[in-house]
This record gives sequence, C-alpha cells and structure tokens, in this order.
Amino acid sequence: MVCIYCGSQTQVINSRSRQRTNQTWRRRLCPTCKAIFSTTESVNLYQAWSVKSISGEISEFMEEKLFLSIYESLKHRKSPIIDARYIAATIITKLSKVAKDGLLDQMQIIDSVLESLNHFDKAAATHYAAFHNQSN
Repeated sequence: MVCIYCGSQTQVINSRSRQRTNQTWRRRLCPTCKAIFSTTESVNLYQAWSVKSISGEISEFMEEKLFLSIYESLKHRKSPIIDARYIAATIITKLSKVAKDGLLDQMQIIDSVLESLNHFDKAAATHYAAFHNQSN
C-alpha cells in the first residue's frame, strides 16, 4: 500500500485479526516521510460469494442487501444502524464458515439472520421472518 501523505510504498509494522468483523487491522510506516497510520482490510464479498436463491438462480452476494434487511427489522430500536451493522458483521462471520466454494444458499442466509435476531431482539426476528415468509 502507498503512503496517504507522500505516495511511497509502506511497511506493515503491526497486524491483528478482528474475528468479530472478519477484518485485519494493520499499522503502517512510511520509510520515506516516517508517517504512521492504520488501515483496515476486508474481503470483497461481491467477488468471493454467490447466492443461490430458492428458485435456483445464482447472483452475487450483496452485503448492503443483508444490512438493509436487518436494518428494516430493527427500525424500532434506538440505534438501528449501529445494531444492524454489528449483526450483519456477525452473520457474515458465521456465513464465512459455511460458504462452500463461495456459494451460499439463500435459506442459509435467512436462517442465520433469524438465529442472530432471535438472540438479539425477538420483535425484529418476527418482523424479519414475516418479510421473508418464514415462521418464527
């Protein structure tokens, strides 16, 4: 990666995995201007995962679609955006363990969301289940 200040190549001086958000935090040093800054890296799921719908169609995984569906179910809470962001990250971590060859079944996603929402907010889980034609 290049330095955000001078454009020279940087060196990684510290790196840590963030299991909950499926990201890697890195501290970088620019040998040219001596600047130190942090970056966060994550997988581009658009290219890594595909979703097989109930009807058998295959489409790209859209993290924003997952987030929005969770957010819609959490609108009644004080902080729906923050809650939806953390729940979506948790679900992505769970899904990364079951994605075989980068292919996810739509029902796996729905079931994972319902399981997480049931632990977090039963009203949100009921809303999500009703929207996705699932019994809770």
